[in-house]
Amino acid sequence: MLNRVMLIGRLTRDPEVRFLPSGMQATSFSVAVNRKFKDKNGEWREETSFFDIESYGKLAERLGTQLGKGYQILIEGSLKQDRWESPSGEKRSKVKIVADRIALIGKPGDRNIKSTSPEKDLNIPGEDFESDEDVPF
Repeated sequence: MLNRVMLIGRLTRDPEVRFLPSGMQATSFSVAVNRKFKDKNGEWREETSFFDIESYGKLAERLGTQLGKGYQILIEGSLKQDRWESPSGEKRSKVKIVADRIALIGKPGDRNIKSTSPEKDLNIPGEDFESDEDVPF
């Protein structure tokens, strides 16, 4: 089965860093993604959606210290659904994106999508943030 997601959006808050019982670092944040479309009257509209993102291991370590609110990034990853039961017995679920690759596109205040060099901007070797570790679930 195919489970791949690619989004371009801006961080809505600074990444939150935590450690799993195994000692592996996990980072979570959310991004705002805009979608332009024509409505039934033929007029252009814009809609913003918000997505929760998680990353693990070395990718999480780099993201947690080198990105912040307002950065524009490309995210490549997969969908993960968490399911639980509320204290009142209701079944709940939430879908999030588990990132395995993130590339910096713009810094806070940049209005245009442009390509930037992560090694220059973030002092990171290579073209982008990429995880080579297994996700802990």
